[in-house]
Amino acid sequence: MSLIKIATLVSTITALSLLIIKFTIWIISGSIAVLSSAIDSMLDMFVSVFNYLAVSNSEKNPDKKFNYGRWKIEAIAALFEWLVITLSGAYILYESVIKIINNEKITYLWTSLLVMCISIFITFWLVMFLDYVAKKTNNLVIKSDSLHYKTDLYSNAWILVWLWLIYLTWINYIDGIIWIFIAIYIIYSAFELIKKGFLLLLDVALDKHEVEKIKEIITSQKLVSSFHELRTRQSWNTKFVEVHVVFNPEIKLVDAHRISDHIESHIPKIDTNHSWEILVHMDPYDDCKHNEKK
Repeated sequence: MSLIKIATLVSTITALSLLIIKFTIWIISGSIAVLSSAIDSMLDMFVSVFNYLAVSNSEKNPDKKFNYGRWKIEAIAALFEWLVITLSGAYILYESVIKIINNEKITYLWTSLLVMCISIFITFWLVMFLDYVAKKTNNLVIKSDSLHYKTDLYSNAWILVWLWLIYLTWINYIDGIIWIFIAIYIIYSAFELIKKGFLLLLDVALDKHEVEKIKEIITSQKLVSSFHELRTRQSWNTKFVEVHVVFNPEIKLVDAHRISDHIESHIPKIDTNHSWEILVHMDPYDDCKHNEKK
């Protein structure tokens, strides 16, 4: 089992554990706040299960139907999770305003404090593990899952602080104000990841500095006359490069092939944290200009 699949499985088990704990405490106390937190954990569990299934399918080898693999399933899963995060933030923002307007009072305060302490402890270790996997694999699903649980962690930490403050002051609208800040943070955090996921689904090109380095590697070959139709794209763990390299028509095929191999072996050194798929077309003339004349 891959490290990415293990991470999604750990997330699912953690969410399920928190769900069982919170529902048990809710049955004992009857606290609506605890019930709301339990429903949030149920949503976390469904998202983690969805991520696990998506990762399992995306790791399947290319076949006759999917010649380039199924990695974009992970992009769809990440976008689904970011949508959940954004909608959660919007709902929290709405509930916060309602709480302030109605000046709703906090009930079962000590029960809520207990649930927050348990959630913070478990979620903290989950986030540490997900961050480790995200740095090691650079997988966007794990990054989004880490963000998802980080928002839970920060939210629970702030709730714990402000519940204690409410206990000391009994100023109920403090709860609504802090939730507004938490909601804004959640929505802001999700935006950049949503943008990146969409760009990957649309086959966005590599970063400008990487493209410039690729050009330098190609033009550094003395027997290369020119190049054209340089195209790049990327997935989570693989970067793709396709280019037409022009040689003198009199060059030997073996020499042209040797130079192409040299180009293909040097480009991956630009970023050793990703795998590379490189395709070099060997042209005896600039067929791009030739096609334009037609």
